[in-house]
Amino acid sequence: MSEVNIETVVSFLKSLQDNICCALEQADGKGKFVEDNWTREEGGGGRTRVMTDGSVIEQGGVNFSLVSGTKLPPSATAHRPELAGRSWQACGVSLVIHPKNPNIPTSHANVRFFIAEKEGEEPVWWFGGGFDLTPFYPIDEDILHWHQTAKDLCTPFGESVYDEHKKWCDDYFYLKHRNETRGVGGLFFDDLNAWGFDKSFDYIKAVGQGYIDAYVPIIERRKETSYGEDERQFQLYRRGRYVEFNLVFDRGTLFGLQSGGRTESILMSMPPLARWEYNYQPEGESAEAKLYEYLTPRDWLTELV
Repeated sequence: MSEVNIETVVSFLKSLQDNICCALEQADGKGKFVEDNWTREEGGGGRTRVMTDGSVIEQGGVNFSLVSGTKLPPSATAHRPELAGRSWQACGVSLVIHPKNPNIPTSHANVRFFIAEKEGEEPVWWFGGGFDLTPFYPIDEDILHWHQTAKDLCTPFGESVYDEHKKWCDDYFYLKHRNETRGVGGLFFDDLNAWGFDKSFDYIKAVGQGYIDAYVPIIERRKETSYGEDERQFQLYRRGRYVEFNLVFDRGTLFGLQSGGRTESILMSMPPLARWEYNYQPEGESAEAKLYEYLTPRDWLTELV
């Protein structure tokens, strides 16, 4: 098994944050990410970059963090009880982009590395991450592009990787209480170490670049599409689902809060505006009703061709 090297992962993640911010600023054309450096009392810190009120991006955050500790929070040891009593380090880049225009989907991406060590024992480590897309007014061309990009980056790592990590994404980003997926999915993986360090590391590099390749063309295609107040209100209503998932189900949010992470950075994924409406039902043949046909796991690359 190749040698584990967290320093190389940290260096890559910082450059990935730079590259994503640069690509999104160029696509926006007006907005700039403002950096906020922070430290964590127990160990580590990070740099949070947030854009607000861009020409395309209403609010978006791209966060790098490297944190450490001597005791893991319950959210981690419940999932992996063998980690109890180990010191740990976790680093990653996590981002959520909330566009103004309802015709541009919200997007999320994350790549991360975790290592837990104990004297006299082998370290326990893994990579995780992925990216997913949450449209309000789904367009088949965009969904096909998103998933084809995902499949193309997965193929060098194995013919079954895309199918496995797409299914993991569909299963993970599922709102059980709503009986619907958060969006049209993408990739999700966790606990990745069976490939060895080098191949696993190469995969998160591919996922990080793949997010840029998948999302920026969608922004470019849709940012001039007109919309009205009805579309805006539906966007705000559907953003409420995003909030529900992140606060109820998301393991990363729970880990960050339970491990004493920086609350502002952890909750940067929240939309700047959202709304809830009691028992909302879209009109039968409306564009809003069409969305609900997409909120279930599907074989997009076969069904939409």
